[in-house]
Amino acid sequence: MRQADLKFGHSPQTVSFWRRLVAKAVRQCQTPLYIFSADPIRRALQELEILATGLPIRHWLSCKTQPIRPQLQWWRRQGRGIEVVSEFEFLAAIEEGYEPEQILVNGPAKHHWLPRYSVRRLSVNFDSNREIDVLLPLAKLLDWRVGVRFLTREEYDSEAPEFPTQFGLDPVAAVPALKRLKSAGVRFEIAHFHLRTNVSSAAVYERAIREVAGICRAAGWLPTVLDCGGGIPPPHTLSRNGCSYAAKFNLSQLAKVYARAGRLFPGLRELWLENGRYLTARSGVLVIRVLDVKERRGLRQLICDGGRTTHALVSNWESHQLFVCPPRHSPDCLAVVCGPTCMAFDQLARRPLPRSIREGDLLVWMEAGAYHIPWENRFSHGLAPVVWHEDGNLSLARSRETFAAWWKQWERSKMRVD
Repeated sequence: MRQADLKFGHSPQTVSFWRRLVAKAVRQCQTPLYIFSADPIRRALQELEILATGLPIRHWLSCKTQPIRPQLQWWRRQGRGIEVVSEFEFLAAIEEGYEPEQILVNGPAKHHWLPRYSVRRLSVNFDSNREIDVLLPLAKLLDWRVGVRFLTREEYDSEAPEFPTQFGLDPVAAVPALKRLKSAGVRFEIAHFHLRTNVSSAAVYERAIREVAGICRAAGWLPTVLDCGGGIPPPHTLSRNGCSYAAKFNLSQLAKVYARAGRLFPGLRELWLENGRYLTARSGVLVIRVLDVKERRGLRQLICDGGRTTHALVSNWESHQLFVCPPRHSPDCLAVVCGPTCMAFDQLARRPLPRSIREGDLLVWMEAGAYHIPWENRFSHGLAPVVWHEDGNLSLARSRETFAAWWKQWERSKMRVD
């Protein structure tokens, strides 16, 4: 492995695993393409077993993080539940055969779409008093298991740290809402919070849990489920300045935090987690091909058929490992990996790469499993094919979008305007 790649922490075995899949996939599919595999998700779940120190833990698949049909199917076959935050995600879970008890509905403003579906025995976390007003009658009628999302002091807007995020009920609003739900005759069981992505340490979770416990005590409510959301940083992604998000995060310390949580909530029976990025970031790669090479002012510009604008928006704030197929062993020089769109923004990475990289070579962007698919952008190029790997087999999960399919989306029909 190149010295420049050691900072990302991937083992040579991991890189070899993806090299083998890339070599097989590009025989059948043109680039750019995504490859996703169930194997890394399985390994991530095994790593999170350390958190089970007392309370039973239920891991929910964060659908928004990676809404890929074969992955939803694979997860359901494991007997696990799915967390959805939009109407389309909800319908996808239904379509793929998830039982209502296996579906957790989160997210804001769901009172505008959830009433369209009379599904019994869902789990639903209310995000606002308005949601409670609209959805409470349905919760009674359809026997939902319900909870409240809390806004804790640990949540803030990353672009304006002095302001809280828009999610959940703050402590002032939460206490009367809890009292109202206690007496409403519904299965009111879940205390939920979700901090943000790439939480810096287990101590952040502990402070949030203690705050939620205090609010519940003030309302005289004893939840049976504590839903801590997600946010555990994946191990191999770096910030743009090269800092590891996971460097200070310790799963053993988080296990102790969760163990102490049981003492803060008398009657707690279950812990729920929704760690999308930790589970799925490592489960995918983006494969792009070098189409042209320019050299100017000491910089090699590798013009590729995929990039930031179309496939990897997270490269705007994250740095991921890149490797070359076939391997190139020449000395490194500063290079920028550019996508195919007519935007200066479309730069996937700027870093030392082998000088011998040439037109036709493949570049593989690792950790492409979280938020790459939901944020991908056609930008007049069409959606890329998606390949799924499971039990040693590759299958085409999505074909390349054709021009006909891309252009057909535009319709011209008369609308009656009174």
